[in-house]
Amino acid sequence: MKLLIFAGSTRRHSFNRQLAATAATMARAAGAELTHLELADFDIPLYNADLEARGTPPDVIRLKKLLFEHPAWIICSPEYNGSYTALLKNTIDWASSPVKGDPEWSHGTEPFEGKVVGLLSASPGALGGLRSLSHLNPLLLNLQCWVAPQQFALGNAGQAFDTHGVLQGEAQRKGVQAVVDQVLWAAARLHGTIAPQIL
Repeated sequence: MKLLIFAGSTRRHSFNRQLAATAATMARAAGAELTHLELADFDIPLYNADLEARGTPPDVIRLKKLLFEHPAWIICSPEYNGSYTALLKNTIDWASSPVKGDPEWSHGTEPFEGKVVGLLSASPGALGGLRSLSHLNPLLLNLQCWVAPQQFALGNAGQAFDTHGVLQGEAQRKGVQAVVDQVLWAAARLHGTIAPQIL
């Protein structure tokens, strides 16, 4: 199963980037064909329809292709002011915007339709960024994604990782693993491959 993992943050010491790395390690161990995407590697401006009218940026097309090619995704969402980040919203806005005159990307939801999406979050607070996931759910459903019911929010993230970025607590690791397992299980069934055993 081809699985795409990314965090809605480019901050160097982002807890959600560390959480994405944890999920990536677990997914590889489960046999997934993994792409660990870093949004910092994409030159994507703030969405502006006038800018788009002059031509969709090449990195937006590159992003659309990556999203389309992976049947399963895991998104690690930071929480800013009780919701997901402007970076994540901007990324989704560009990826879901139709490219006029392009037969491949003229339909805005093309990169999103039928994708199995698992949601994780991490925050220094006790709720672990849970409110960001409650806002991200309907956005992805509107784009015709299948959002995995199993989700995990890592609270007190400042104490959750060791100095090498490894997630320490057994309960926390089980929470991440449960999301990884369910995403791979559901994507295998929805996209016609043999499903791994789910715990």
